[in-house]
Amino acid sequence: MLDPVLNTANLSRDDLLRMRHNEAGCFNDLPAHVWPRSAQRLDDGTVTIAGVPLPDIAAEYGTPVMVVDEDDFRSRCRDMVRAYGKPENVHYASKAFLTTHIARWVNEEGLSLDVASENELLIALHAGFPAERITVHGNNKPDSFLRRCVREGVGEVVIDSHQELEELERIAGEEGTVQEVFIRVKPGVEAHTHEFIATSHEDQKFGLSLVSGSAYRAAVAASEADNIQLTGLHCHVGSQVFDAEGFKLAAARVLGLYAQIYRELGLELGYLDLGGGYGIAYTNEEQPLAVDDVAKDLLKAVAEKADELGITPPEVIVEPGRAIAGPAAVTVYSVGTVKDVHVTDEATRRYIAVDGGMSDNIRTALYGADYDARVVNRLTDGTPQATRMVGAHCESGDILINNALWPDDIASGDLIALAATGAYCYSMASNYNCFGRPAVVSVKDGVVTPMVRRETVEDILAREVL
Repeated sequence: MLDPVLNTANLSRDDLLRMRHNEAGCFNDLPAHVWPRSAQRLDDGTVTIAGVPLPDIAAEYGTPVMVVDEDDFRSRCRDMVRAYGKPENVHYASKAFLTTHIARWVNEEGLSLDVASENELLIALHAGFPAERITVHGNNKPDSFLRRCVREGVGEVVIDSHQELEELERIAGEEGTVQEVFIRVKPGVEAHTHEFIATSHEDQKFGLSLVSGSAYRAAVAASEADNIQLTGLHCHVGSQVFDAEGFKLAAARVLGLYAQIYRELGLELGYLDLGGGYGIAYTNEEQPLAVDDVAKDLLKAVAEKADELGITPPEVIVEPGRAIAGPAAVTVYSVGTVKDVHVTDEATRRYIAVDGGMSDNIRTALYGADYDARVVNRLTDGTPQATRMVGAHCESGDILINNALWPDDIASGDLIALAATGAYCYSMASNYNCFGRPAVVSVKDGVVTPMVRRETVEDILAREVL
């Protein structure tokens, strides 16, 4: 039983399990299913990624700094290809994390790429990514974006509304070409995840309803268009999903629409894009979705359902982003202020403040996300203390780790790294309090390569018009 003076009242079961894990003297461990595959702690307590000590990176590039394990990232690309058979049918979801380096890695591994904005498209093209292997998402694509898609020759545009379908038909006609499209379908499968990242239920902004017939009407309109070719359907059940049954149910429902399109319109569509959403482990208590098992089960279910409906099974496309980028990176912070806060007359919580926070990782504040964090410059052996890791922003919600039981010898000047920060951290970073976004480096075979330099106040001022 945990000591009640550590203020464990009202904590969740997962919080208590994590606290007990740390209390058992395991705070120096690096959970292999959470940290990058090359992560190691040396005898002196220093943590290395790809053979590079994290304190050395912090000393050269400052903190916060994001460190990406290139081989880890590439190996997860290959895991997806092995599971689904064809590299071009695995579309890396660039919204999770995109730089020119990332786009080049994805291209070199033979994967396709998803973008969700015109700037993401431009970055991918700047990196030399082949336009024909790019699929374009977005619920509100402006005319300029659609026209650029057509002119650059992107592989597919995912249609999100009847209005967009009409606009793309007009633009493709003006450009004298035919644009291939998928229609995004809401299959009515609501994955068990945070409401902000559930994307398949009816009352949300993405896609066209299967239930109301809106998706079928879009397919009819696409089949009648002169400058649009409908080649597949798309759906997405949500993000950070651990229950594979949602993918299978969504596939079965959307395949019903395939059969209707084939029977009534005479179109045999080639692709079924089931989106991403593969859950990863952010803490020691979580387990990632098993890619090989899910793929085998899902491909079998699609083939069986297609056979039942009397249609040719479409090629299955998936869109992993978090599952590739998330575990491949850590973010290193420097500890600043450490203070004890009296929660009640009998309970105290230690607040450890670091030199980043919600400007480089908004997920805890936005989704209540949790992370595995460890001191990476030395071993710790202090007495367990109820702890909260917070950022340096002028915001009470600026929290990175909400409830933890950490050694009480963590002090100012220590380095703490959060694991699994490769997805939706840098891509959602901001300049709140005029903080500059952190530097990003990759590591491979003991070598550090700068990917993105640290943003400075000069960068921020350069955008102002005087």
